[in-house]
Amino acid sequence: QVQLVESGGGLAQAGGSLRLSCAASGRASSSAATAWFRQAPGKDREFVAAVSGNGINTYYADSVKGRFTISKDNAMNTVYLQMNVLKPEDTAVYYCAAGPDVYKRLTNSWRSQSGYIYWGQGTQVTVSS
Repeated sequence: QVQLVESGGGLAQAGGSLRLSCAASGRASSSAATAWFRQAPGKDREFVAAVSGNGINTYYADSVKGRFTISKDNAMNTVYLQMNVLKPEDTAVYYCAAGPDVYKRLTNSWRSQSGYIYWGQGTQVTVSS
């Protein structure tokens, strides 16, 4: 079992920055693949970014590439999402998700919700224009 707790959401102006944190605890949490998804009102949940269990491989949605950076601190068992040059369309509830790294590697499904079996409660990010 892995527990995920997100923090760092809030209100930012367009062009500004926020950093989200996802603290993981529990068995196998340090080696899990971790991703951020987001869901805006009235829209489906969508992939934002993912990082492999060893923190080396990263994956991004085209909409955030070059603006967002995902990273993993293995010592702290925490995954971060640094969000720069924020846009109003980034407004959403952001969810941290984790799952077995080996599954993601075998299926190359980093951007799919499938295989992310642990989810956090979500944190709101609101970007004003």
